[in-house]
Amino acid sequence: MAQQETIVILDYGSQYTQLIARRVREQRVYAEILPWNAPEAQVMARRPVGLILSGGPNSVYDAGAPTLPDYVTRSDVPVLGICYGMHLLAHALGGKVVPGTAREYGPAEVDILETDTPLFTGLAAQQAVWMSHGDRVETLPPDFRVLARSSGGILAAIGDATGRVYGVQFHPEVRHTPNGAAMLRQFLYAVCGCHGTWTTEMFIEAAVARVRAQVGDGQVVCGLSGGVDSAVVAALLHKAIGDQLTCIFVDTGLMRRDEAAQVKATFQETLGVRLVMVDASDRFLNALAGVTDPEQKRRIIGEQFIRVFEAEARRLGDVTFLAQGTIYPDVIESAGVRAASASAHKIKSHHNVGGLPEDMHLALVEPLRDLFKDEVRQVGLELGLPEKLVWRHPFPGPGLAVRILGEITRERVATLQAADAIFLEELWNAGLYRETAQAFAVLLPVRSVGVMGDGRTYAHVIALRAVTTEDFMTADWARLPYDLLGRVANRIVNEIPAVNRVVYDVSSKPPATIEWE
Repeated sequence: MAQQETIVILDYGSQYTQLIARRVREQRVYAEILPWNAPEAQVMARRPVGLILSGGPNSVYDAGAPTLPDYVTRSDVPVLGICYGMHLLAHALGGKVVPGTAREYGPAEVDILETDTPLFTGLAAQQAVWMSHGDRVETLPPDFRVLARSSGGILAAIGDATGRVYGVQFHPEVRHTPNGAAMLRQFLYAVCGCHGTWTTEMFIEAAVARVRAQVGDGQVVCGLSGGVDSAVVAALLHKAIGDQLTCIFVDTGLMRRDEAAQVKATFQETLGVRLVMVDASDRFLNALAGVTDPEQKRRIIGEQFIRVFEAEARRLGDVTFLAQGTIYPDVIESAGVRAASASAHKIKSHHNVGGLPEDMHLALVEPLRDLFKDEVRQVGLELGLPEKLVWRHPFPGPGLAVRILGEITRERVATLQAADAIFLEELWNAGLYRETAQAFAVLLPVRSVGVMGDGRTYAHVIALRAVTTEDFMTADWARLPYDLLGRVANRIVNEIPAVNRVVYDVSSKPPATIEWE
C-alpha cells in the first residue's frame, strides 16, 4: 500500500476550514483538520508533509486570540498561512500586522510580482481572488519578500527565502478565487513534494486494515437506515470482516415510505449481508409521545436506538462493536473536531455523534468519520453498491422525527411519508433528483384554512425543501421549475386529505440549516 501523504490544517475558526480540506483532497492528497492548539505530538504523529493555517475571525492583537504554535516555525515542514494564518506567520516571525483602514470583503484583483515562485508557477500576472479580512501585513518579517499585491496596494502574498513558507491574504479554497485550486496544487506538489496517493482505492484498503485491527475476532452490529452513509459502512465492513458483521435495520416508524422493503432487497437479497429486521415502531413512537423539542427528540431516539442494538447484540451473542455511518460534516456540526479550540458552536446533536447514552456497552466503529459526502459516494461505487442507492439523498439519523415539527403521531408520520414520496417521485420523473443534493418534505405544526369542493377545510401545511451544495457545510435553495413545484403541490393536496397547503423553502445555509430541526 502506498504511503499516505498528509497535510495537517490547523483550524483557527474560519468558516472555510472544511473547504480547505476538500480542495486539498481534490488534488489526491489527504488532509486532516486539527485545532490550532492541538499538542505538537498529536500533529507530528500524522507525519505531515505540509501545514496549512486557516483563516479566522480574530486579530493577532486581540486578548486571548489564537496564536502560532512554536513547532510550526521550528519544523522543516512547509507552511501555507491563509488570511489570519498569514497574519500569524508575519507577527510571529518579526513582521508587523496593522488594522486595515477599510475591510476588504469580496472579489478583488491581485498582481503577481513573482510569477516564477512555486506557488504561482504557470499563472497569469493578474489574478481574481476572494478577500475577507480587516487586518493586513504592513512590514515583512526578515528574509521574506512580497510575492503579490492587491490593486489597493495591500500585501496579498508573501514567501520566505527558503521557498517553504508562504502566506496569502486571500482565500484560494473558495470557488470565487478561480485559480485557487491551481495555487493549492502548486503548494502541495511543488512545495510539499506530494505525489497524489490519496485515492478511493487507497482509502478502502487502509479502512479495511484499520477495521480488522480494531475489531480483531469480535462481532460487529451495524445499523442500516436506508441512507447512503450506513449503506457504505455496511458494504465496507462486509468486505473487511465478512460474517463477523450483522446489519440491523430498525424500523422506528419514522422511516421513508417502503424503506424496510428496499433495505432488505438491497442488502440481504443482492449483497448477501447478514441482516436482522427489527420492528420497533411502537417503542419509538410511544417514547416520543407528546415531545415537541427537537433536541429532546434526538436524545430520545439516540437512546432508543442504542437500547435496541444492545438488546439485539445480547440476543446475537458476544457482540462488542457498533458500526455507524458517521461522516465528517456530522463531526463538524457537533463541534467534534474544533472543540479543543473553542472556535465552533454546536449546531445540532446527531444521535450517531453527540447523542449517545453514556452507559452504552458497545464500542464504536466509524470508518467513514473523516470523509465528506462525495467521497463516501465514491467509496460506495467502488464497493459495488447500486448507483441509485449511492446517489440517494441524505436522511437524518432521527428520521422523520426532525421533519415533523411539533408532536409526533402515527397519523402525522403517515401524512409526511406520503408527501415526501410524491416529492421525490416527481423529482426522479423530471430528471432533477441528481441535480439536487437533498430534497424532502416537512410537516409544519400549524393548520391553515382552505377550500376543497364546496367546503371549508382546516388542514396541515407541508413545506418542501430542496438544496444544492458541494459539501453540506453551506447550501443554497434549489431553483426548481415552477411547473414541477405546481405538480408536486397539486398531487399532495389532492392525494393526501390531511393537507390543504404546500409551501417552498427558499432559505440558504447559512442562515438556515438544511433540516428544519
